[in-house]
Amino acid sequence: MIRVTELIESIKEYNPRVDIDRMRRAYEYGLRAHKGQYRTSGEEYFNHPLAVACILTELRLDDATIITALLHDTIEDTKSSYKEIRTQFGEQIAKLVDGVTKLTNLELSSVETKQAENFRKLLMAMSKDLRVLLVKLADRLHNMRTIKALVNQKQVTKAKETMDIYAPLAGRMGMQSIREELEDLSFGVLNPDARNSIMRRFIKLRNDTGNIVPQINEDIMTELRGVGVVAQVSGREKRPYSIWRKMEQKQEGFHRLSDIYGFRIITETELDCYRALGAVHQRWRAVPGRFKDYISQPKSNGYRSIHTTVSGRNSKRVEVQIRTSEMHEVAESGVAAQWSYRDGELFENPFAVDPFKWIRGLARDFEESENPDDFLENVKLEMFQDKVFCFTPKGAVVKLPRGATPIDFAYAIHTRIGDSCAGVKIDGQRKPLWTKLRNGQSISIIRASGQKPQASWEEMVITGRAKTAIRRSIKEQSRSGYIKLGREIARVAFERIGKKSTDRALQTAARKMGFGSAEDILASVGAAEITSHELITAIYPNFSNSSNIPMSTEENPDFVGLPKGRSAVSAPCCQPVPGERIVGVVIKGKGIYIHAINCDSLELLDEKHVNWIDLSWPSGNIKLAYPSTLLVTMVNGAGVLGRICTQVGDMGANIIDMEFLERKPDFYRIKIEIHVSNIKHLLDIITSIEADTDIAEISRYRKLTSEDSNRKEGNILFEKDNFAVETNDQ
Repeated sequence: MIRVTELIESIKEYNPRVDIDRMRRAYEYGLRAHKGQYRTSGEEYFNHPLAVACILTELRLDDATIITALLHDTIEDTKSSYKEIRTQFGEQIAKLVDGVTKLTNLELSSVETKQAENFRKLLMAMSKDLRVLLVKLADRLHNMRTIKALVNQKQVTKAKETMDIYAPLAGRMGMQSIREELEDLSFGVLNPDARNSIMRRFIKLRNDTGNIVPQINEDIMTELRGVGVVAQVSGREKRPYSIWRKMEQKQEGFHRLSDIYGFRIITETELDCYRALGAVHQRWRAVPGRFKDYISQPKSNGYRSIHTTVSGRNSKRVEVQIRTSEMHEVAESGVAAQWSYRDGELFENPFAVDPFKWIRGLARDFEESENPDDFLENVKLEMFQDKVFCFTPKGAVVKLPRGATPIDFAYAIHTRIGDSCAGVKIDGQRKPLWTKLRNGQSISIIRASGQKPQASWEEMVITGRAKTAIRRSIKEQSRSGYIKLGREIARVAFERIGKKSTDRALQTAARKMGFGSAEDILASVGAAEITSHELITAIYPNFSNSSNIPMSTEENPDFVGLPKGRSAVSAPCCQPVPGERIVGVVIKGKGIYIHAINCDSLELLDEKHVNWIDLSWPSGNIKLAYPSTLLVTMVNGAGVLGRICTQVGDMGANIIDMEFLERKPDFYRIKIEIHVSNIKHLLDIITSIEADTDIAEISRYRKLTSEDSNRKEGNILFEKDNFAVETNDQ
């Protein structure tokens, strides 16, 4: 275990004014609090917070962050309280420790909906003090370094969480060294065979060619001395995960990859960076398309450096990064540079960016997003992406994720420009809106006053800002149609329970369900965001099971074959209608259920001695309405849903409920429940809808079929191995 004196000495190297007394008290407090606790590996628990503090010391961070690291598990894992930490070390330390505790309890690897909400909480915690996340990243780094002590399943869970959340967060914050190590440690857990394979290739390469890194280092130093540039040069083999990612992206084997070595030149001035670049290009041939100048066009996290790839010694391609020492500090520690010390003073690095700018932007986008899951997906995507830099006609720079399109560009400037985007000129030439943008291009958005966002745009964009704006606009465009459809669905739903769909009733439902107005709730019903059943139960809880209330014996026709004095109800799984062949199944304690003869639910009773009743519909004209559900796949186009509803009405049927199963830019997949009089009536409706050119597919929906694979067999009417039936033996 590292002694307190050793920790203090390492801090004094960059901060001679460290508060020795408070640092010593924090060390001793943490040691006492964790006394008797051990990690899974068997070592004393306090080794962990001490290791986290040492990681942050390497980043040259302030006293408050180091002390927080020493205490970060005390509130969660010991008898210490927030109040005690505040009394001993002050309000600032207590808030930081509490913030780290809350991040630890988020369980970011949980199910997606919960993950999105927890990510919002993570953003809120970071927005208060970003040092909370710095401690958490160091905590996760040490946990990953010691992950082999955990059981295999926990290793996989932690590694996935690290790869999905913490590694990209570290990268997005500019902490490249931590990001690379987190990725590589996770890679070793998630795909150990691939990592071991790459390591074996490295060993073979060294045996075949020798360790060429020192040789290339000396070659570069010779060239720099020749032009009078004073610099530090270092080189290394790239990490296995970095190699693996290149192999995946380029679809090439290890032997085809060239730039598996990376070299770094750290100069004293920015001018020397360009002089060093000239010296490198004069000695070795530059590889076309592999030059990036992030000094003149910095990344959004403050990263500045010149990247170039050259054919070095023995024609080996090597990547060379050139930057000043101050740029290097930001490149390695990112936003942590905001709290770094030099000679006892908080050092203001001129290249460090505002650490809260990105957090504020994410928080704003989250609040504007209607779907937290989509937001989280987009954030993950953007954190992983490299950036492209494009120019407006006036020369302003717009930074976008690689793979962005002109629509992303338009929305990045302003929502109104994105909404009215009708075309684009790239470097003066008209191009399609789905064109992928490249570095240095000049983009001119062509606008039209009557233009509206199209549903297909959502598949063209990759930024969360653009996706959110497009979805909001599409929803607003469809609002009037959804309100009209929702009003009709509500009318029928209220009539089914003998009530009227009045404005007052709708306003009451809106208030109880948290909607702003009656139109808002009607629009949600029409868009199938809520069901008519939910609308009814908001006002009349006693009708909560109204959709499953069987028809009374007075309403039922006299089925031929039904025992005298017995009633029967239609099974909800197959929804039989007059004209179909039917059979009755006697369920003890529930009565007789009528199934269509081809209902899949009947297979569940094959092994039981069930009292089957051969039934048939009565002859004559039955003037009753029977529920039936349609499964429709339709083109996502203006007016298509309205035409379906009109067609149903024209055929003399009512729409009872509607549910969207899939929403894609080019098609919708929906379930529509209707009331029909008989099988011919149902087939006529299906035929008339099927004739519409915008209907890709329509079929009768029944549970327990391949159309609804997510439903389990035992959840329809009875469980296969746990139900009572009336048998012939009773």
